[in-house]
Amino acid sequence: MSRFVLEAKGLIRDYPGRGGLLRKADPVRALKGVHLALEQGTTLSVVGESGCGKSTLARILTLIDPATAGELLIDGQAVDIARHRPSAEVRRKVRIVFQNPYGSLNPRQKVGDALGEELLLNTGLSAEERRNKVGDMLERVGLQRAHAGRYPHMFSGGQRQRIAIARALMVNPRILILDEPVSALDLSVQAKVLNLLADLQREFALSYIFISHDLSVVQRISDQVMVMQAGEVVERGSRDAVFDAPSHPYTRQLLAATPSTDTEAIRARLGRRAALRAEQTL
Repeated sequence: MSRFVLEAKGLIRDYPGRGGLLRKADPVRALKGVHLALEQGTTLSVVGESGCGKSTLARILTLIDPATAGELLIDGQAVDIARHRPSAEVRRKVRIVFQNPYGSLNPRQKVGDALGEELLLNTGLSAEERRNKVGDMLERVGLQRAHAGRYPHMFSGGQRQRIAIARALMVNPRILILDEPVSALDLSVQAKVLNLLADLQREFALSYIFISHDLSVVQRISDQVMVMQAGEVVERGSRDAVFDAPSHPYTRQLLAATPSTDTEAIRARLGRRAALRAEQTL
């Protein structure tokens, strides 16, 4: 058996181009032969600016969209949704958590029903067993069992993201695709959600594909990092290798544009600003 729970080999994704009355448009290539490999219990972060193909990759990895070409393997098993409908067992192995938790939850559906629906569709549990498991999962992500009877608008953004994570975990997946899961949250809430994700990973031996443009978050959560630009992977390596000694100019550009959260670096930056203001007043 492969040591990788998820592999992508040469993934290509084309979209129809905009043509005219007399000319057929060439397709737009969003992914240009992407390779990746995810080991069990680890986090691979995919970083890059908006439009680099991160979310397109996420939709292919979660079996929402097919790849135009290339190979996708889950637990060593090739999966091609364009040719064959994947089994329910394969689909349960991979779940996604989106950036906007409110947009991914039905505003007219109670939280308990949203979580229980995953069990209703994917298991043979009784109604009582489903209710108990929903309550257990809500508590596991830091909420209360009583919250099952509330609607999404009654929660804060951080709480809604916890609900989205709980729903993704209801069918015991092996892999979570986290598509900008904390970018819409305040910094203090981000830290709590990241801590929750780390705890869940240890408890359930989860493997994460963490998609983000925020390198300060990526540096905190990653084991491996993959940098994308215009649909291509331009650099990959361990977190320390990529952050301490980036080899590609684009990676260095991204790191240079990321404000440092290191205390000494912040003090030095404030000191330089104070010195500059002092010079301007002379």
